Amino acid sequence: MRNIRATREFPLALRLLLLNQFGIDIGFYLLMPFLAAYLEQGLGMSAALVGLVLGARNLSQQGLFILGGSAADRLGPRVVIIAGCALRTVGFALFAFGSSLWLLLCASVLTGLAAALFYPAVRTYVALESGDRKAEAFALLNVYATSGSLIGLLLGSVLFLADFRLCALVAAAVFGLLTVAQAMVLPTRGVVEAGRSATVFADWREAFCNRRFLLFSFATTGMFTMENQLYLLLPEGALAASGWKGSAGVLLAAGALANMVFQLRITRALERNGGGTRWISSGLVVMGLSFLPPLLICGTEPPAGTKEAVARMVVMVLGSVLLFFGIMVAHPTAMELIPQFGRESLTGTYFGLFYVFSGLAATGGNAVVGRAMDLGHQVGMEWLPWVCCLSFGMASAGAVALLYRTGMLPGRTVVAAVPVAEGAGGGAAVVPRSGAPVVPMTPPQ
Repeated sequence: MRNIRATREFPLALRLLLLNQFGIDIGFYLLMPFLAAYLEQGLGMSAALVGLVLGARNLSQQGLFILGGSAADRLGPRVVIIAGCALRTVGFALFAFGSSLWLLLCASVLTGLAAALFYPAVRTYVALESGDRKAEAFALLNVYATSGSLIGLLLGSVLFLADFRLCALVAAAVFGLLTVAQAMVLPTRGVVEAGRSATVFADWREAFCNRRFLLFSFATTGMFTMENQLYLLLPEGALAASGWKGSAGVLLAAGALANMVFQLRITRALERNGGGTRWISSGLVVMGLSFLPPLLICGTEPPAGTKEAVARMVVMVLGSVLLFFGIMVAHPTAMELIPQFGRESLTGTYFGLFYVFSGLAATGGNAVVGRAMDLGHQVGMEWLPWVCCLSFGMASAGAVALLYRTGMLPGRTVVAAVPVAEGAGGGAAVVPRSGAPVVPMTPPQ
């Protein structure tokens, strides 16, 4: 009820975007988690071809995020959101009716391109429309996304037992409804013209040359690497610990429920206690520490019975919920900060570029964790990937904390002691750093 009341406090456009995010995640998780199994078992594809189809989606999505962001800046986010949903409708429909490699590759590319369009555009619209309540708006976006993913997984699990094509058709229908609904109801938001560059390449050059933004993007790479372990390391660890194939679903469900109950409470509490910016590093620490409980039981023998399997699952659920709590602290504020690094007319460009970096970080981080998993199995060091993720969290937290304390984050200043003329009040002056707004702030305690 708290989430619903908070949703009603926002303008109509934001309420529609929250429902849109809910539908997007339902549609995505209806299909994508089951695609690899369908390609391999239903169509008899080799592992290499399955990897090619899945990789085409990732490549088109991660590589084109910046195009989606620039399109949102130049054309307005509404048009880009509708176009993205329409493209995903076509892509998912092709998965239902296509069986040749080329059709499947086309479906995969369209699906990735759709995400590259609507994800930066939705975040741009939310950032521009939410005013000084950006963190709360992004927190609710997380709640609706997590709720949608949980419902999508549950529905997909049922429909997949009948036929994968049914999953694809229902998912395509969801995106078709979203396309029509937004075309009819989503208000048009004017393009921000102030300070616009002459070309898109000039926009990109400005963003790529923004040192503060690049440092922050690099510092938060650990956040996306750890978040992706919900789909790589944690499921395998839960399966090894409990011996139950449904254990991964329990981890996601527990985290999703925690998110729905606590996300808004946490965001509002952080706003009352100095703002979320000062707490990003704390959230990253919690994310890193979430890998400690599984570390305690990794590498053990298979469970002797149901009682032992349940006890181990409790430990794995604890780790999963801690990871979600860390995400709840760090993620909304990170999203709130992105548009503050540059001009309002480049909000979409900065979101798009940030998603490119996060995608590269997740891919590279997964490769490192995957290699650590393989090496750990080979040499009997089952703890290695868990320590690796813990290290990612601590390193990322340290980097963000350093940026905060040195005034490199938007809205931060450095207070430096300087000589003052006799009779002048005070003994300190506010020294702005890296273009941050000159706002007197007390240093963190």
